[in-house]
Amino acid sequence: MAVAPEPGAVALLELRDVDAAYGPFRAIFGVSFTLYPGRVLALLGSNGSGKTTIARVSSGLLAPTTGTVWFDGDDVTGWRPFRYARLGIVHAPEGRSVFASLSVEENLALTFQRTRGRSGVGAALAQAYELFPRLGERRRQTAGTLSGGEQRMLSLARVLVELPRLLIADELSLGLAPIVVDEVYRTLERIRDAGTTLLIVEQHVQHALAIADDAIVLVKGEVAYSGPVSELGDLHARVLGVGGGTAG
Repeated sequence: MAVAPEPGAVALLELRDVDAAYGPFRAIFGVSFTLYPGRVLALLGSNGSGKTTIARVSSGLLAPTTGTVWFDGDDVTGWRPFRYARLGIVHAPEGRSVFASLSVEENLALTFQRTRGRSGVGAALAQAYELFPRLGERRRQTAGTLSGGEQRMLSLARVLVELPRLLIADELSLGLAPIVVDEVYRTLERIRDAGTTLLIVEQHVQHALAIADDAIVLVKGEVAYSGPVSELGDLHARVLGVGGGTAG
């Protein structure tokens, strides 16, 4: 767990009274929270509660209809997604994003050549294989023939090597075998320890709460709880209608 923020510390990410909608359909109502540097926030709620909407607002993929978004003390409301990315915000959505006809190493090299230049590719590949040893074992394998979990690791490795300031992880474990989920979360712990702040949207509640410092529970687009995981108790189970299992 992260150390508590110093008094007067500036939040890395802050939403203030945010509403958001898809056309005429409002998805979240008056959502406010602060996420301090180096901490992990778990966003919990049933399907349709607004979790992914908050993730999209937090990365600039969806502009709020009212309210403001702040990053490191600056109002970034309405900025285009590429400007959020330049701040060091990475949004890893559910699903996989790989070039199926290329090898694992070719997928990674394409990304690292763009971010580090040709001379930096070798070091970046070594870091990727350290984060996910299974990718190193399959470096020559065509990405399209990997398992779903391995494709997820590959898509994550392409962004995690750069250690983003804020990683927004949206349902990373969706559809993955438990052993792969464990490996993904071990990697999240490593990048947290290296200084990355995490906003986690997760169906596997216990995995999220095991790594999180703070939690938000959403009910029909509104915040039902916001605070330390240590004070959450069984609220998430009662709200989600599960015995501490998944958030749907």
